[in-house]
Amino acid sequence: MAETVAAIDCGTNTIKLLVGALPDVAVREMRMIRLGQDVDRTGRLADQALERAFAAIDEYAELIARHGATRVRFVATSATRDAENAEEFVAGVRARLGVEPEVVSGDEEAALAFDGAVRNLTTTPALPVLVLDIGGGSTEVIRGAALDAPPSVAHSMDIGSVRLHERHLRSDPPTMAEVQACVADIDRALDACPVAIDRAAEVVGVAGTVTSVAAGALGLAAYSREAVDQARLPVADVHAVVDRLVAMTVNERLALPWLHPGRADVIDAGALILSRVLRRSVVEELVVSEADILDGIAWSLVDQRPV
Repeated sequence: MAETVAAIDCGTNTIKLLVGALPDVAVREMRMIRLGQDVDRTGRLADQALERAFAAIDEYAELIARHGATRVRFVATSATRDAENAEEFVAGVRARLGVEPEVVSGDEEAALAFDGAVRNLTTTPALPVLVLDIGGGSTEVIRGAALDAPPSVAHSMDIGSVRLHERHLRSDPPTMAEVQACVADIDRALDACPVAIDRAAEVVGVAGTVTSVAAGALGLAAYSREAVDQARLPVADVHAVVDRLVAMTVNERLALPWLHPGRADVIDAGALILSRVLRRSVVEELVVSEADILDGIAWSLVDQRPV
């Protein structure tokens, strides 16, 4: 019988849990905790953000114990790389789960996201394939020439939905000048990115910004993981949804039946990142995968088990 493992991905906006004896998944949960609240401005994790994170981790600890997971891997990303008081977060995780949270490098984060995304694909993508992972604090672009090997080149950029929204998009809805400043920031990061986006034959998008935009492009009456996963969206449709989201007020976004309310205020910046990446690509469709770094973390526990 396969070993039951647990993976936790703690990002800037969300914390996610996967428990299962892979490839079977028993638990997949997400909580919106906004751990990166004001980190870009203050350099510290806010007290309220830590409270939200620890409350979610307490819930996850119960689920992990209930399902008998024998090994746990906790990966923390951008917000805890940047924060002055990261040790407070680390100590809280250690006390609640009995494991040391790993603050992975951008390169390892990218490799985990690539592995999680490509394992999930039900059709063989054209190669090379580019995986785009837009988070709250950072964005990873990862290009691979093979599906059963590490990615050829990967890069992590300090642009994300929470970080850029707090930095630029302060009006509701954002002004044209704010949007232009946000786009300029994104373009500067992409100009410095060593991954040649235009060399990818296929682009696979993962994580909440991409899946939310996909739900909008599909015109869903309510968010559906099954409908979004493996969707192939014309790039023109993606740009249309991005333009629509950026022009909306937060209250108008909150009324969208397919958008998680915890993303309503920051989806504008994340959507702009998606749009700017696609404009540098040569693909006509965006492939959407519901599997992402969380799945990669879980598989790393299985793949790295000593023989």
